[in-house]
Amino acid sequence: MKRKSLRVLVCALLASLALTTFAFADSGPKPQLTVRVKNAPQEPYYLDLLAEGNWDASEGNSRLKQSTVITNSDGSETTVDVDAILPGQVLRVRPGESIPVDGVVIKGSGSLDTSALTGESVPQTVSENSIVLSGAINLSSVLYIRAEKEFYDSTVAKILDMVENASAKKAKAENFITRFARYYTPAVVITAVVLAILPPLVIDMRSGAVWISWLNRALTFLVISCPCALVISVPMSFFGGIGCASRKGILFKGTSYLELIDKANIFVFDKTGTLTKGTFDVKKVIPAENRDEILRVACIAESGSLHPIAKSIYKAYGKSVDSSEYQITERSGRGMEATGPEGRILCGSGRLLVENGVAIIPVEEVGSVVYVAKDGQYLGAILIADTVRDDAKEVIKELKAQGAKTVMLTGDNEKYARAVAEEVGIDDFKFGLLPADKVVEMEAIMENKGKKDKVVYVGDGVNDAPVLMRADVGVSMGGVGSDSAVEASDMVLMHDNLTGLVSARKISKKTLKLAYENIVFILLVKAVVLILGAQGLASMWLAVFADVGVAVLATLNSM
Repeated sequence: MKRKSLRVLVCALLASLALTTFAFADSGPKPQLTVRVKNAPQEPYYLDLLAEGNWDASEGNSRLKQSTVITNSDGSETTVDVDAILPGQVLRVRPGESIPVDGVVIKGSGSLDTSALTGESVPQTVSENSIVLSGAINLSSVLYIRAEKEFYDSTVAKILDMVENASAKKAKAENFITRFARYYTPAVVITAVVLAILPPLVIDMRSGAVWISWLNRALTFLVISCPCALVISVPMSFFGGIGCASRKGILFKGTSYLELIDKANIFVFDKTGTLTKGTFDVKKVIPAENRDEILRVACIAESGSLHPIAKSIYKAYGKSVDSSEYQITERSGRGMEATGPEGRILCGSGRLLVENGVAIIPVEEVGSVVYVAKDGQYLGAILIADTVRDDAKEVIKELKAQGAKTVMLTGDNEKYARAVAEEVGIDDFKFGLLPADKVVEMEAIMENKGKKDKVVYVGDGVNDAPVLMRADVGVSMGGVGSDSAVEASDMVLMHDNLTGLVSARKISKKTLKLAYENIVFILLVKAVVLILGAQGLASMWLAVFADVGVAVLATLNSM
């Protein structure tokens, strides 16, 4: 009977050793729950650059080999791959297309959307001899651009390189259960070995009965210490937290980031599209009593324009206007001019009106100002700006109340950056940053942080991708965010609400609390039964309860 019992215990020993040794073994990167979000609006080819898992620059670059049109010296046009463009060649870029390589405008004028690259919310006006960057989107008329660089030396390719370099520098987040196992696994194995060898040596090393008795106790000890309860219940706590977050529109790409978000105490934000809505809205019409008339006249002059400012004026007026009898002319870099039944209408910068002999009343408020005049008479001004998100101020206030430091990095100018920072309550801000500058600023933050500090970066544009990769936790806006930002991030706010940051921290805190509760409960029960087992007072049934029974109870608590 004793031999049969010994065989059972030996089998239990082998199973326990296998579970104890391998369940927690740190044999390289742990598989993470990966979520790929692709519900953002379709974007130009250069935005969708990052592959799932380990990203490789060569793979990203191969996906950028799209075709573009070059204009030959004889007037004919040829379609070539982007990486075949050479300096000096002339490129044709139509409205809605992105500029493939850095260059100089040699013919045409219009507006470029550079927000994804620089964070600058106001479109860039370009004309002949203007320098343009690859990745900017043409908003208005056809542009002919002389290539100044090859693709691999252009702005977009450099962003790709920065993403790869930032990814290599990012610290690998380690799960709690892995850290715990580093001490638990060797401790129980060594204790069991000591329990099997040391007492017989002290009591009576020549007695076979003594050796068998203490071997039985050591085997029972290992069965009790089997880590099944920890292996099952702790991950269940984190998966439950991830599920809870997903129901609130917050997607985590790994359990490690769910743990880190609660420990974060430095939050760095992009401005355009993150703290602000990223869209232009009419904030004020001056004077307010002539609002409808000023907007109506401006809509006539802006008829047919695709410029974001023009669209915001249409939206604010909310009515249709008949401009069929007007001759409309675009004054490059200045605004629009319309001539018709109501006379001559000027709509644009103050410079346009002053050059045409119309005195204006300057508006000093932050934003883009559109001045309007009709038949030589000044009518008023329209203040247009990118508005702050409704929840931004409250979220920043709550983060600061929790002891977190807040920073804003933006490509916008100082005037706009300061206005937004003061409105939402940001502690510090940096302005006029290109993608490379943002990475430099993030590197400085990472180097100067404390040993226990964790940095979160929140952004939405292509220029944010390298910084998202570099931060301890990268957070992207899933709805308005670019594909590259979503791919580079560790957490996605699907509803584009910054309140998701606060909710994520609450979920993280609750998840960690459940995990610690389970660990304390499991270890407490096991400790009591282990002591009994070491003294020979614990039966095999009690050992099974300390393993399987506790695992069931802890799992139920996690759910």
